[in-house]
Amino acid sequence: MSRFFIDRPVFAWVVAILIMVGGLVALKGLSIAQYPTIAPPTISVSANYPGASALTVQNSVTQQIEQQLSGLDGLLYLSSTSSSNGAVQITATFQAGINPDIAQVQVQNKVQAALPLLPTEVQQQGVTVTKAGVNTLLVVALDDPTGHYTSQDLGDILNSVLRDPIARVDGVGTVGVYGAQHAMRIWLDPFKLANFTLNPGDVIAALQAQNLQVPAGQLGGLPSPANQQLNVTVTAQSQLQTPEQFRKVVVKTEANGAVVTVGDVARVELGSDTYDVTVSLNGHPGSGMGVQLAPGANALTTAERVRARALQLQESLPPGVHMSFPVDNTQFIKISIQEVIKTLFEAVALVVVVMFLFLQSWRATLVPAIAVPVVLLGTLAVLAAFNYSINTLTMFGMVLVIGLLVDDAIVVVENVERIMDEEGLSPKEATRKSMDEITGALVGIALVLTAVLLPMAFFGGSTG
Repeated sequence: MSRFFIDRPVFAWVVAILIMVGGLVALKGLSIAQYPTIAPPTISVSANYPGASALTVQNSVTQQIEQQLSGLDGLLYLSSTSSSNGAVQITATFQAGINPDIAQVQVQNKVQAALPLLPTEVQQQGVTVTKAGVNTLLVVALDDPTGHYTSQDLGDILNSVLRDPIARVDGVGTVGVYGAQHAMRIWLDPFKLANFTLNPGDVIAALQAQNLQVPAGQLGGLPSPANQQLNVTVTAQSQLQTPEQFRKVVVKTEANGAVVTVGDVARVELGSDTYDVTVSLNGHPGSGMGVQLAPGANALTTAERVRARALQLQESLPPGVHMSFPVDNTQFIKISIQEVIKTLFEAVALVVVVMFLFLQSWRATLVPAIAVPVVLLGTLAVLAAFNYSINTLTMFGMVLVIGLLVDDAIVVVENVERIMDEEGLSPKEATRKSMDEITGALVGIALVLTAVLLPMAFFGGSTG
């Protein structure tokens, strides 16, 4: 094989150039992440049953969904959590190598079959199926150093201003907000309800009946008289907006004409949707949003896009609200890549220095210096062909390969120079004889190193 390329130097140059071009093309498409995607794909199913106990949630929601999820292709196991606040979290873990998008579709279809079996309250709020993220890529945080806004206010601002635009950024998988948006809180007084012979269901029914978005129709629409010239849309009162409007909702009418309103049996105020999370940043009220990377996306590019989009939306924030990025896991990736590049340049520099000092020939020095970028770019093309990413493990492999490559290049060039000096052969003939002598040794080195690392391929799970 070596003689084939020695006798055809132009063909060898063409192959080297094609390898370099393939590596440069692959470099643009390779995703960059901190770790490779070796963890089994997981799909998360979440629902909420307001006011239910953990046991009620387990029996009426969690078990119904889990029974429908049986029989999925590649499913390893299910894990679920039924909380006392009515929250349901079910995680379906699949075998490594399963396409997470296909797994999500399968889980979604199974959940749709379980929906008719769930309580009405759960159906109204919906059941969410998402690809569960493993690590948080970036955290976008809001805080108020002046203390004018509370954590609930900042959570509402984050949900209404930042959440949806950030979730639509290319490369973002899921977005989780550490906080909740504003909601109308109605705190029922059980003693007042008993005095009026009411129960919570009566209040809920009154709110559902009187807090509606009613289409009022139009005036002058078809069919209309021949002399009709105007067509007017009638706008009726929309859904209730203020606590005072909710207090005036009629719950019951007495026989003597007296009415009982929500304000008579409950305390109504504008509060938070949930009170499960309290966030502070540097001692100030705050709220945060964790951004998780989509499978196969470029971590560095996605983080830059999220930062740029968040800074654009900063102009829409109220005065006094400060935006920051307290967590950014791409910093470690940047440092790892910088270290690999540093090692690469150090290796090439050492090769040049060693070859020139011991051989005193610029021509002999130039050969391994050219071989290094050719082989490294070819490695990038192989990574792209096998759908690998640029991560800490592949970068570590790059560092090892650089050392092996430099060692083999020095051995080949030194042996050629020795034969030329001792036997007076031309460079071409010396190269032929040198490769005949050391090809077996070079192949043996590669096989020994492969034999050392090959057993790892037989390990199962994430280790393999």
